[in-house]
Amino acid sequence: MKVTSFKYKNAQRLQHNNILLPFLHRSSKSTTALATIQHTQRTAVLTLSILLAFLMATSTIPAFLTRLFRPFTTAAPRVSLNPEGRSTQDFPPNAQRCTLAAGCFWGVEHLFRKHFDGKGLLDARVGYIGGDTSNPNYRAVCSGRTGHAEALQMTFDPDRLTYNTLLQFFYKMHDPTTKNRQGMDTGTQYRSAIFYHSPEQKQEADEVTKKANEQWYKGKISTEILEAGQWWDAEEYHQLYLERNPGGYECPAHFVRSFPDLK
Repeated sequence: MKVTSFKYKNAQRLQHNNILLPFLHRSSKSTTALATIQHTQRTAVLTLSILLAFLMATSTIPAFLTRLFRPFTTAAPRVSLNPEGRSTQDFPPNAQRCTLAAGCFWGVEHLFRKHFDGKGLLDARVGYIGGDTSNPNYRAVCSGRTGHAEALQMTFDPDRLTYNTLLQFFYKMHDPTTKNRQGMDTGTQYRSAIFYHSPEQKQEADEVTKKANEQWYKGKISTEILEAGQWWDAEEYHQLYLERNPGGYECPAHFVRSFPDLK
């Protein structure tokens, strides 16, 4: 009975690949066919592992495979009372926070730093926000069960860089029309969202979103505008990921679109 059940489960898996074979009969021929298939699968996995090891050793692994095999950790991120990771003495007294979710946080951080470092962006941290659980880690967030979004929390000097400028760039650098998805990355953790830190930020987020929806995206924006709740820093290896790993995965939806300024 156990053998039959085992064969049936394997038949279900093979059926999804359109290679279902008639090996459910209790016969030596069926058993041999199943053993052959399992051997082939193990060989394929071993071959792929060797290939990946070679590619990583020669630094030629394609970017999309880097994403598939990005590391997990079971260590919980720390709650960030100062999420920017710097002493607040380094910031001007009027420094503000801007928290945005736009898909994989590696590319989001990379683009914002590339365009605004030295121009009023004081610091940035990638992390998790908008969820229902405490101490989320990357593996849990990737499951989609914690409710958190991968996000970027920035500290900026409003005398040099405005919140409006950051929001307009946000709508240029990702696709806000694909609900819970950016490029090939799918799940609620990749949703588009603005997490405001004050009533003034909410008002500006509403206004910029309305204009971008009308002038740039033809009414298709699905971005959420929510009050910022508890922020959790992501694990340290996620911080400045693309700076530390040049050529690492970047979501194909992350590029700056050539839109005219909003009116």
